[in-house]
Amino acid sequence: MRLSQEHISFSTNRSQRNASQIEKSLVKLGSGVKIAKGSDNASGLSISETMRAQIRGISRAQSNMQDGLSVLEASNEGLNNVNGLLQRARELAVMSSNDTMTVNDRHASQVELDQLLEAVDDTAQKLEFNTKRILGQDTELTLQVGANAGQQMQIKLFDVSAATLGLGGAKLEQRVQAEALITTIDNAIQTVSSHLTKVGSDMEAIEHHLTNAHVFENNLAKSLSLLEDTDMAKEMMNFVSMDIRQQGDHLLVDKVNQNMQSVMNLFSR
Repeated sequence: MRLSQEHISFSTNRSQRNASQIEKSLVKLGSGVKIAKGSDNASGLSISETMRAQIRGISRAQSNMQDGLSVLEASNEGLNNVNGLLQRARELAVMSSNDTMTVNDRHASQVELDQLLEAVDDTAQKLEFNTKRILGQDTELTLQVGANAGQQMQIKLFDVSAATLGLGGAKLEQRVQAEALITTIDNAIQTVSSHLTKVGSDMEAIEHHLTNAHVFENNLAKSLSLLEDTDMAKEMMNFVSMDIRQQGDHLLVDKVNQNMQSVMNLFSR
């Protein structure tokens, strides 16, 4: 009788443990996650949450960099537009440096020059990204290019207004004025061209950071998957094994109970 009771107690306890393990296995198989709560793997959960924060931070940083690229692309288009206006202004200056021009011709050239410089100022003042002026002031924008503090880069913004380029009040109604304006416009074109070079280098730097961030994000995602995703084949084998043991324990308990009932029946006769 004692042996039977011991068998029942042992099998019942093991059955309860198996039931708990089976429940955990079913959760892992159903969710695909092997660290559903801290008790599953306390240190693993801490590591996985840190990885998840890094992944989300890197993803947001990539969006930041895409915004930075958009700013630089808009800046590039604006600078190219200014350069085109300056090229036309230089053409007028060269034309007005010739003594064959009449007073009326010079006046017409001056009117066009004024319109060109107004267009330069219009580009500088109105080109914006998210309400921020892009070409109307000399300043820097800070981009967060990583998931952690201190992982930043600066992109340069430029003021290309006519006054900043040395073209405020430019005149070509006299030949001497027009000749001097050629040099002034050449300097302005050189300035804008150097700005374009800086914009290009900033775009290249951001694209480099984007590539690195994408690789880093993929590597972290793979590591996180290995850490917390359920190995479905292995977990299914564990489930089948525990289920078989569970059924065996149930059969053993039932068999012992039947034997005990048979013995009790004998004593009751």
